Amino acid sequence: MQNQLFSEKDFSDPTFLLEKDGRAEYFNHFYDADESDHLFEGLLNSLPWTSDQITMFGKSIITSRKVAWVGDPECLYTYSGMQKIPQVWTHELLQIKCKLEQVTGHTYNSCLLNLYHNGDEGMGWHSDNEKELDRATPIASISLGARRKFAFRHKQDKTTVPIFLEHGSLLIMHPPIQDFWHHSLLKTKSITNPRINLTFRKIVPRI
Repeated sequence: MQNQLFSEKDFSDPTFLLEKDGRAEYFNHFYDADESDHLFEGLLNSLPWTSDQITMFGKSIITSRKVAWVGDPECLYTYSGMQKIPQVWTHELLQIKCKLEQVTGHTYNSCLLNLYHNGDEGMGWHSDNEKELDRATPIASISLGARRKFAFRHKQDKTTVPIFLEHGSLLIMHPPIQDFWHHSLLKTKSITNPRINLTFRKIVPRI
């Protein structure tokens, strides 16, 4: 199949979210509604989703949200005390990766996917600053499914920048965001539908 070339003009112009210590670009319609629906159903049904077992305050906790770690064979990834061994790329994920690489000008070798079943499931304040991550490559985050509130919070002055992540949207977090900002997916009782989040990353393989 012939590769299709994309440009930023194929979808919405970006919104720039942060005024200092890093750059975040938000594209409201990276995928249109029909393609977003198709991708959501395909990923929901094709990946072996598993609960995360993380360590918090010295205790082992099994999360309600589910995850999938996909990537090149050498892309081992450790977070919250757990090492992830990558699953093989699916055809749909390779198509998404190709589009992202054409648009961003960066290459990605892995993707962490989160499945939030409803608004009771979220993600606390954190930074994606694990030692395996290539610090020069932005993290590209695609949202599919329920519209959810996301926020950045500056580590020093606690400035908070919220945004709603729409179905089919793209958020690009450029370096050095992870050094200066935390981010969070906020919980809410008003959301009953699921959401899938795909965060494309570049892992530096261990030698």
